[in-house]
Amino acid sequence: MARPAQAGGRPRESRVDDALGAAVRSLLAETGYAALTVEAVAARAGVGKAAIYRRFATKQEMIFSILVHDLREAPPEDTGSLHGDLEHLTTRIAHQLAQSSAEVMAGLLADIHVDQGLGDTFEQQYLAVERSIVEDLLDRAVDRGELAQRPDPAVVHALLLGPLFAWVIMLDEEPAAVPELARSTARMLTTTLTGAAPDARA
Repeated sequence: MARPAQAGGRPRESRVDDALGAAVRSLLAETGYAALTVEAVAARAGVGKAAIYRRFATKQEMIFSILVHDLREAPPEDTGSLHGDLEHLTTRIAHQLAQSSAEVMAGLLADIHVDQGLGDTFEQQYLAVERSIVEDLLDRAVDRGELAQRPDPAVVHALLLGPLFAWVIMLDEEPAAVPELARSTARMLTTTLTGAAPDARA
């Protein structure tokens, strides 16, 4: 679990963050997404609800931050090539998705789309973080001369996420195949962006 950033106030306790992460994962496995409540998480973690609301504004934000990523998500280290960078990123996304289930992700995405305020929060915060990471990777490729100009980051972001989300959520396919799917996605996207297949040694 990547721990959420704190804007100010007293330092956060890693013990509480760890307890919340364990509580959310165990309750999701036991009761599913729809039945999970902040009250239940607080009781399972042995903390007050105030400790949760200091970290997360909503149940959905709590689940997304714990299972997927928080606001401190950073670009992968520079591998020296666009293909390497994309493979690192898709592998990380695959790992994050593997911590959840189709039922949890489908419920979370449904809530985000139904609630305008919640949707705006995810667009302006979490998706903005993801988009900025894609921008960084593309800028690296431009600086190296691999790309003549930066393609639309929103399109590249969609091409990265699409196969992985379709496999895990829409098709509910075998999770064990996700790492290879991530590598294949990186290879195909590199070819699409550069017009050449990546070096097999990269």
